[in-house]
Amino acid sequence: MAESLASVGLSAINQENRTLRDLVEIYRHLSGLALQDADIGTVAELIARRTAVTVAVISQKMGILAAASPGESYEHSVQYVHDHLIHPRLAHTLAMAGKTRRASRLPDPARGGAMIVAPILVGDTVPAYLVSLVPDSPGRDDDIHLMTAEHAATICGVILARERVITSAGSQVRDDLIEGLLSGSGRDNDEVVRWAHHLGFDAERNHRVLSVLIEAPPGDGERSRLVAERAAGATARLFVAQSPDAITTVRGREVIVVLNEPGAPATGIQSEQLGALCVQRLGALFPDVGVSIGIGGVFREPAHIARSYEEARRTNEAIRRLGRRGAVVAFDNLGISRLLLQVPDPEALREFATDILGEVLKHEQEHHSKYVTTLKCYFQENNSLRRASERLHVHPNTITYRVRRVEEITGLDLENYRDRLAAQVALEILETLGETGL
Repeated sequence: MAESLASVGLSAINQENRTLRDLVEIYRHLSGLALQDADIGTVAELIARRTAVTVAVISQKMGILAAASPGESYEHSVQYVHDHLIHPRLAHTLAMAGKTRRASRLPDPARGGAMIVAPILVGDTVPAYLVSLVPDSPGRDDDIHLMTAEHAATICGVILARERVITSAGSQVRDDLIEGLLSGSGRDNDEVVRWAHHLGFDAERNHRVLSVLIEAPPGDGERSRLVAERAAGATARLFVAQSPDAITTVRGREVIVVLNEPGAPATGIQSEQLGALCVQRLGALFPDVGVSIGIGGVFREPAHIARSYEEARRTNEAIRRLGRRGAVVAFDNLGISRLLLQVPDPEALREFATDILGEVLKHEQEHHSKYVTTLKCYFQENNSLRRASERLHVHPNTITYRVRRVEEITGLDLENYRDRLAAQVALEILETLGETGL
């Protein structure tokens, strides 16, 4: 009897020693993965193979980041985890494990075994969880599975932290390259071409630079800042979603987009359409946020990115200064406004336009006349009475009468080059300032 008890005790000790050796071996392999260029999928595969359990790495939103089952393909493992593990009750289980920051074992009646949940820590956050589905089997030792899962979760945390650092470093390098292109700080053209190549720039296609300026909503400073930051991030994602080849960067409340521009080089149609879509979407998502978009000139050579950006930035700053909230303006379409928008004081422009056409504007307000519209159409049709009358659907004599009335009201002689030029510039100022229905 004593010999039998001794034999049983010796067998138990031997079994415990084998288990400990296996545990040490698993720990050694896991620690080795942390030193290698391994991912969390490799950790899941190792645990599944060495412990004969199904293992999954689940994100906070219950997305399956990795899955492995002994002897099964990755696709089969993911499907199994999705079918048998992902359900609303799991969210509560993960949340509890996240609060305790410790691995826990829960009964799993559906499969007659246990479910072990180990939070994966990256700094002070819990971005994911390692979950082991342990089947019911003779001699099952949940403590071993618990310790294995806990150590595997630690290794997953090391891997995710490393990936974050690499991603952050890669993002910083990318931002530095974009900043170099936008500032034109390359030492030579070859260096600029290399920078652009690393960012995926295609020199065989037309491009434009868009400057999107976000105006924070009024109110509390911190809240306004956060809303503006969210709007800027949403803007960058919108352009990438609509044009995957776009190169984007966010500078505080400015989003800069290097956008492929298919079609005729001088049209800028896609840029303006995407700009209008951006204004519309942001208006729906962030109704209190103001936005304006300046579009630089077309280019193909990477060395011209800085020029196009400067055009976009100047255009955008000018239209915002003039109070054109929500405007999408292409530099190519500014015409004489390129010069007008550079005047530091908009009031000086307004005074000039008022001196030239102020009496006509006053007359229109009082009598609902069409003098300003007629005058602009007359100029646009190169002083052709016939073409202007066709556009406005009136008799040519009506055009003649309205033009003569403008001369009477203002004292201008529109047959005189200088008076005609002054009237045309005044009309451009009024349109630029957005103070007429032109």
